[in-house]
Amino acid sequence: MKTVALTKETKQGILDNLLKRSPNNYSGYEDTVNEIIANVKAKGDQALFDYTLKFDKFTLNAENIKVTRTEIDEAYTKLEPGLTEVIRKAAENIRAFHAKQLRTSWFDAKEDGTILGMKITAIGRAGVYVPGGKAAYPSSLLMNVIPARVAGVSEIVMVTPPGADGHINPGTLVAADIAGVDTIYRVGGAQAIAALAFGTESIPKADKITGPGNIFVALAKKAVYGYVGIDSIAGPSEILVLADETANPRYVAADLLSQAEHDELASAILITTSKELAEKVSAQVEEFTARLERKEIIRKSLDNYGHILIAETMEDGIEAANEIASEHLEILTADPFQTMTKIRNAGAVFLGEYASEPLGDYFAGPNHILPTNGTAKFFSPLNVDDFMKKTSIISYSREALEKVHKDIEAFAESEGLTAHANSIKVRFQ
Repeated sequence: MKTVALTKETKQGILDNLLKRSPNNYSGYEDTVNEIIANVKAKGDQALFDYTLKFDKFTLNAENIKVTRTEIDEAYTKLEPGLTEVIRKAAENIRAFHAKQLRTSWFDAKEDGTILGMKITAIGRAGVYVPGGKAAYPSSLLMNVIPARVAGVSEIVMVTPPGADGHINPGTLVAADIAGVDTIYRVGGAQAIAALAFGTESIPKADKITGPGNIFVALAKKAVYGYVGIDSIAGPSEILVLADETANPRYVAADLLSQAEHDELASAILITTSKELAEKVSAQVEEFTARLERKEIIRKSLDNYGHILIAETMEDGIEAANEIASEHLEILTADPFQTMTKIRNAGAVFLGEYASEPLGDYFAGPNHILPTNGTAKFFSPLNVDDFMKKTSIISYSREALEKVHKDIEAFAESEGLTAHANSIKVRFQ
């Protein structure tokens, strides 16, 4: 990892470097994705069958596109019972956390006959994308499905790419069953997103699509936005550790590497006021990396997007953390709760030396589908609200409208919308 002093110039250089990983820079693949989407819209299931054979080497058809109950039951037998129980525990923690986010409809009635309110309803059908193969993450499945189920979504359908033998990762199937997925389809890639967006003979159209995927999936979600809702366009994983001299260098190094192992584009940054800590963390990173399974990925990630920044003051470090707006922010300072009060921008904040980032990835309960590439400045983690719609409710009595009708007419006429004004006037002529 590169160790440099935190200055205005180094901070800007890092920000510019991180933004190069943004999905907005994937334009070179857009033509391919748009062609896939157009084919699925035009040919429906047949396009799904053709693309699955081409990309996944599996012969898909109308009879085997849907995962059966028997396959799900068999998945339980292939998974260690202990892991199944861990998935159940994690699911319950996630369910309990998201249940606290639920909001109910409200109405405010006044004596003059004015009634204003907000009707809150769940979306009808959610479509969840789940990566397959080596990138199978049952934990992300739980994070996408459970908030939708808590919100009261009527139907949750899932798409995930099959292996060449047609099989789906057993951990994925078990997690889907525990989380409450209604139907699972063995199809992946941009073609699966198109199917959820427009519907085919086998796969129903969804109202909203969530879930992470590769570049093609990300671009497909971006392309269909507007026809359906989406959660976000996820970028590579990120972690920023904000630490002072009290931090344990072994913990800091281990936590940085927990994100660097995701892929070569992952970012791991330490900002500290302690030069001694920086040196110890750097040495510890080398020691850990040498014996970790994904050492080659880690090294490429750290070479390109790994940084140790030495700040003159903690205030400087906090300012830089707010500018970077990292997906994951760990605070390892003498008083992490006090430091946290000054943080404005982060996807998730982990406080203290025993709140390691993987705790949030797998078990604690808060959602790990988080804003990346600085979007934590204006986006939130995936939550129950993402699966709900708000409808404004307005009712006025004649008495209530009579008090304000001239004001409304004047406002409408000032905008040149005389039909708007007339719609009010006729009620008092």
